Amino acid sequence: MNEIMDRRHGHPVDSQQDDEPEKGIVADMLLRGSKVVPLWLLVSFLVWGWDGALSAAYGVALIFANFVAAALLLTWAARISPAALMFAALFGFLVRLGALTVAVLAVSKISFFAPVPLGVTIIVSHLGLLVWETRYVSLSLAYPGLGPSNMTPKKSKEIK
Repeated sequence: MNEIMDRRHGHPVDSQQDDEPEKGIVADMLLRGSKVVPLWLLVSFLVWGWDGALSAAYGVALIFANFVAAALLLTWAARISPAALMFAALFGFLVRLGALTVAVLAVSKISFFAPVPLGVTIIVSHLGLLVWETRYVSLSLAYPGLGPSNMTPKKSKEIK
């Protein structure tokens, strides 16, 4: 059984997530992203037609693969040393950025390729998912990665 009970808050905690917070964060990010993907593909279809929807779907696949590759690379490097983790974070980003460029160039001559929806999908989904996920990531050493469910942000009234 991977789940243990957190003594302070009484909710289950995944012990593997504590060891590998990168994987937990990316799994949560992909879960949240998969809820928005059908709506985005519908919008892409309505605005750009089938070519736009196919290009947007390809863009979403690239972004999800990029996040998974980042999590795997950082998890692997974190087991080695802090220096390896820093090296993997910096140079892994550059390598993944190059891989995204190659993946886009590889389909640029295919008939369904539509550069605008693909570009919008890649940029908006990267930034959108990262910003959305920051609301759920704990910046506490007690809970590396995702915070407990009772720490999720709540709507609060603005103080004037």
